[in-house]
This record gives sequence, structure tokens and C-alpha cells, in this order.
Amino acid sequence: MTRLAVAAVIAAASAAGPQEAGRFVSKVEAVRVDVLVVESGRPVRGLKAEDFEILDEGVPQQVDLVSFEQLPLNAILVFDVSASVAGDRLEHLRAAGGALLDELRPEDQAAVVTFSHVLTLGSGLTHDVTRVRMSLDAVRASGETALLDGTYAGIMLAEADIGRALLLVFSDGVDTASWLTSEAVLETAKQSDAVVYGVTVRGGGTPRFLRDVSAFTGGSLFEIESTKDLKALFPRILEEFRQRYLVSYSPQGVSKTGWHRLEVHVKNHRATIKARPGYLAGVK
Repeated sequence: MTRLAVAAVIAAASAAGPQEAGRFVSKVEAVRVDVLVVESGRPVRGLKAEDFEILDEGVPQQVDLVSFEQLPLNAILVFDVSASVAGDRLEHLRAAGGALLDELRPEDQAAVVTFSHVLTLGSGLTHDVTRVRMSLDAVRASGETALLDGTYAGIMLAEADIGRALLLVFSDGVDTASWLTSEAVLETAKQSDAVVYGVTVRGGGTPRFLRDVSAFTGGSLFEIESTKDLKALFPRILEEFRQRYLVSYSPQGVSKTGWHRLEVHVKNHRATIKARPGYLAGVK
């Protein structure tokens, strides 16, 4: 049943539209990296291409383009709705999802994927926030937890559109029902432009997968004390994502295939940099 649900989400994602030619995972002439630059606890604004230094496999690159928060985004909500989320936890999750949707701009899109031991595409990517809210309201909690499968489906949904993707994955426990392995999902994450922010409840189990997938995509993992904290956290994650720079460059002097280690620095700033640690080139 889970296999069929994953296939259905992938089919729906593929039907959303053609992928952009030259995504950096299949061709290396256009590498895009989402970068968060923080100094003294605040995001650094106003940076330009010449302020960034990028090393691709240790080789300095010429930064061609830097964009900031003006770009529209795709917010993909991937929510655990297993039996452990029933009751107040589910209400808190719905309210948090609604709070994030309240902060979207008209040009942004949103989507919802929910998972228990099966997956459900509540809403594909759309500008119609009301439709997404209705899909959240219709969710019922039951069953086991297919966290890996749900995350994979969310990544596939992100890959079906050329927009800048924030994947917000919530689970209150460990995986108990996925047929995909963590290694397979992490390899897919390395090939994606999506930035994953994982959210879990402290004490629900070691969130190793969420920590890894967040790190590989340049996102963050948040461990909360209670699902009551979600309503304030989700809009904060969205706002942080809007503060990220989208840096682009054309790789020179490096291989056109395989895993490429990335280093991102900002000149003349003692800043903390958050970005994906690399990308996978030459994937067809």
C-alpha cells in the first residue's frame, strides 16, 4: 500500500509540469545553492555576488548571480499523522500549518503530503491557500510512521516544479513503516534543490534521519518540547528561509560527474554560514 502511495505522489508531481532544463543535479553548468548568512544572531542583508567565495572541490569559482528574498517560494508541508499524533497534537499541527500559510505571499505556492503507514497527497503545489487549508482540516491521525517514504515523496514533489523549495518535515517519532531506506532517501536529497527543515518532539526517539537530511540540504533540525510550540516555530522557519541568498555559479576546473564538496564563505564578515555541503553532478 505504501509503495502505491509513493508512486501516486510521484505521478502527481510529474504531472505538475516539466522540470527546468539544466537543474544542477543533471548538468553542472548551473549550480544553485541556498545560503543563510548570520552575524551576531541576525541575517546579513545586502550582500552581492562579489561578497561570496565558493570553493567547488577546493577550486575557487566565479559567482554569477545572487538573489535574495524577492523570489517566490514553494512551501511543501510533510506531516506525520500516525496514531501518536492524534488528539491535541494533531490540532496543534493543523494550527501551525495554518499559521505558516498565513505568511505566504500571493506569488508563493504550498503543498501538503501526510504520512502514517501510507502516504496522502493532500494538495499538490498551488497558489490556492484555501485548498491547502481544506486538505489540512481533512487529515485524520492513525496507523504507523513512514517518515522516510513521506520525506521522499515531498522531495519528488519539490522536483516537479522549478520554484525555490522549502520542505518542512514534521514527525513526533522514529520510522516504523517505510519501505525505502534512509540511504536511498538521503541520496535523493543530495540530488535535489529543496532545503529541508526537520521538526521533531524531544524524547520521541533519536532523529538521526531528520538531522542528516536537513544537513545534506543546508536546512536545520528543530527539537521542540511540545507540539504547542509548532504554531510559533513554523512561521519562524519560513521567515528564516526567506532570508537565504540563492547563489549561482558555473563550475570551472572540476569534474562533471560525482559528488562535489562545497564550501561557501563571505568576505569581510565573521558570519555563520548555512548551506548544503555539496551536490551530485551528472545524474540523469
